[in-house]
Amino acid sequence: MPSKRPAPAAYRCTECGWTAVKWVGRCGECQQWGTVVEAAEQTGITRRLDPMIPTAAATPITRIDTAEAPRRASGVGEFDRVLGGGIVPGAAILLSGEPGVGKSTLLLEVAARSAAEGRRVLYISAEESPAQVRMRAERTGALHDELYLASETDLATVLGQIDSVEPQLVIVDSVQTVSSSLSEGAAGMPGQVREVASTLIRVAKDRGLPIILVGHVTKDGQIAGPRLLEHLVDVVCQFEGDRQTALRFVRALKNRFGPTDEVGCFEMTGDGIAEVPDPSGLFLSQGIPEPGTCVAIALEGRRAMPVEVQALTIPTNAPNPRRIVHGVDSSRVAMVLAVLEKRAGIKTSDQDVYVSTVGGVRFTEPAADLAIAIAVAGSVKHWAVTRDVAAVGELSLAGEVRPVTQAAQRRTEAARLGYRAVIDDRSGKLRAALDDVRAQGRPRPRKLEAVPEF
Repeated sequence: MPSKRPAPAAYRCTECGWTAVKWVGRCGECQQWGTVVEAAEQTGITRRLDPMIPTAAATPITRIDTAEAPRRASGVGEFDRVLGGGIVPGAAILLSGEPGVGKSTLLLEVAARSAAEGRRVLYISAEESPAQVRMRAERTGALHDELYLASETDLATVLGQIDSVEPQLVIVDSVQTVSSSLSEGAAGMPGQVREVASTLIRVAKDRGLPIILVGHVTKDGQIAGPRLLEHLVDVVCQFEGDRQTALRFVRALKNRFGPTDEVGCFEMTGDGIAEVPDPSGLFLSQGIPEPGTCVAIALEGRRAMPVEVQALTIPTNAPNPRRIVHGVDSSRVAMVLAVLEKRAGIKTSDQDVYVSTVGGVRFTEPAADLAIAIAVAGSVKHWAVTRDVAAVGELSLAGEVRPVTQAAQRRTEAARLGYRAVIDDRSGKLRAALDDVRAQGRPRPRKLEAVPEF
């Protein structure tokens, strides 16, 4: 008796390609919900594809015009910097970020400035009423007659608004709250997000209409919904910032029209969001230099900016001294303290050590190692470094100061900002770097002043 052939896989996961004979709600491989669909529906293998005459003949790659796609400035320079110079017609842009970080405020500012330049903008608010958005626009000064506002959660109605208004820029806030009647499930489900996003992107490509989609994030900071959403769009931007501080960063995680190493700086104010074209002075303290401070040149994308690292050491008799850090990597601080004690003879095992950055910025790259070491050494030895000396370098366990990425750009930025000297890998060893700091900075030994008794 001939053996039976195994039944073909009738269902396939759109995320990882896992196959199953029958439908299941959750993928057995990637554990995603709502991503298992019929294989025939996904691949189209049961359809008969008739040969069609192509609308345009294939062209040799050497004859393709390399002229850059036209861009339109959004009016927000820092946002245009991240996009690669402006918004490309027909581009699909995804902006994600944690709740309350300021995504809606930023996009409302983009919409208002685009409208002020004579382009009609349609802002679809699926989470707030028009009155709520109007109140925010009054507070931030984002009112304009060419800025149209609609509060819709149905995809068909959103498409009807696009046909009616005929805008030159569409903003959908957010894609997870819009649903389509052609897909099952509630709004925000992977199937719904995929259907809504693919339809809006198809409209953008057909009409040359740029669309900006707002995306929610999960608890671990990832964009919610299927990963297919990130593959469909042209640009993926991440809006970052600590709600305890006013500084915000916009980073491009994916950009089909420009580089992905640009960063836009913004500051949240009482009147909305403001651009920070030159954030050099945000992360530096003022006044006379104190022991335990050192300026490092951080690199955010292509932008180099000075960040002041501060350290405070207090003698203790506790068997386990405290190591409290803020804005820097705690594991690298522990390594720097060990290298200081072993290679430079600066004992910190009997000290409580506190290390922090000024302005709430996070400086976790290895280039902060040398600045942390100099700040801790200055706090232990009671000498200060003048504010016209900066330090950039990575420390090895052997006590060597190693070069960092784009060191020339960091030195150029330091020279532009008026720094007289930059202590880096040219010093060789950590002990030599500490000697260079004292020689370049001309610090004078200082003693801790006695605290008056009350």
